[in-house]
Amino acid sequence: MGLSTMSDPAVRVDTTSQVPPYEQIRAQLAALIRTRRLAEGERLPTVRQLAADLGLAPGTVARAYRELEAAELIRTRRGAGTQVAALPSEPYAHDADQLATLARDFTSAARALGADTEDILTAVRDALDPGPACSSATADNGTGGPKTAEASAHITGVRNVLEQ
Repeated sequence: MGLSTMSDPAVRVDTTSQVPPYEQIRAQLAALIRTRRLAEGERLPTVRQLAADLGLAPGTVARAYRELEAAELIRTRRGAGTQVAALPSEPYAHDADQLATLARDFTSAARALGADTEDILTAVRDALDPGPACSSATADNGTGGPKTAEASAHITGVRNVLEQ
């Protein structure tokens, strides 16, 4: 079963990025799980299947899965495969260093496209709050208040990177 059969878009790996492929996979799956776009109990593809789908070595996917398991976002059981774990009830505290690295990678790529600071900030705002065109799965998560504060914090982080 490939990621395309799961309830959300496939994971993508950018081989030109400075972020290692295993980290791209880990970060994308973690985001899908934390935003509940991958639901508790949903099965993930096998390491071999996802590696084949992405054209990567199985060890690359296995490392991403190991890190997700260490973060208690997924669990692997013999016979049951790899599944999304129950999320803890307390809010997730993001890794500021990883966020800064992702922001630097994004801003570098955006600048290479010719985007200026306002273009980049607009793109980030649009990605954080896609508006009425977004799916009901992301629009109806019932966390309107905290999401706005979190979005502001992320935009501030991107602005800080842009101004360096």
